[in-house]
Amino acid sequence: MSSRVLGLVRASHPEPAAAVTTVAGLLAWGVGHRPSGIASVVLAVLASQLAVGWTNDALDAERDATVGRTDKPVAAGVVGRRTTAWAATAAAVACPLLALTTNPTAAFWLTVALVSALLYDWPLKATALSVLPYAVSFGALPAFVVLALPGQPTPPVWLLAAAACLGAGAHFANVLPDLADDARTGVRGLPHRLGAAGSRAAAAGLLLAATAALVLGPPGPPSAIGLAAVGTAAVVPPLSWYAGRSAVRAGRRPVAAFRAVMLVALIDVVLLVASGRVV
Repeated sequence: MSSRVLGLVRASHPEPAAAVTTVAGLLAWGVGHRPSGIASVVLAVLASQLAVGWTNDALDAERDATVGRTDKPVAAGVVGRRTTAWAATAAAVACPLLALTTNPTAAFWLTVALVSALLYDWPLKATALSVLPYAVSFGALPAFVVLALPGQPTPPVWLLAAAACLGAGAHFANVLPDLADDARTGVRGLPHRLGAAGSRAAAAGLLLAATAALVLGPPGPPSAIGLAAVGTAAVVPPLSWYAGRSAVRAGRRPVAAFRAVMLVALIDVVLLVASGRVV
């Protein structure tokens, strides 16, 4: 039983799930949610992340086994595909129910984010539209957080645009380590069509655009710390790719690029919250 639970945790894609949930919680705190509101946001977003991660591993089990992904619990037989699918279903049902503890409008936008992300798992992952669910889901996330406030204030456009750019950039960075394996199993999303160099350029440009929107979008002049964040967003991707090459030489998966995106996202949200210029 303990190995099955651990397998489910690993199959949930715990790193991105924790990062996205943390970002949502920080944003909820920054826009002025009370503790109960922050809890509602965190639990609902966590449920959405679990649903997406488990769905992904359940659907990709055969593909992961074909390319020898022993780090994938379902493909490795640590946890069953049916068990993972049932866990994904339970999390997908829980997500809108938890979101409804805020208000129906906010719950609608988190449900949009969830459905969009699930459409990436199937069927959009292998198409030229593969980036679209990332942009929609990440863009809808701050809409949920802001609309969940009492009075349902309108989310600022620059915040939604920044989140959409961040999500799109995360897609290109996330796929980079899997380009060769995906080619073997017939997956040809937009990053595969652009190739490694094009995907790296897209990830870097979108990450920089997201940070710039967060720094320049709010009213008033940008702070020196905010401008430093833009510089950080420009420097981090090349450093992460260097780290990725080192990982390949050491026989490890080059996941530094995706971790860099999550790191910059956390830095951006912390600076945004500290500036007090969200809503």
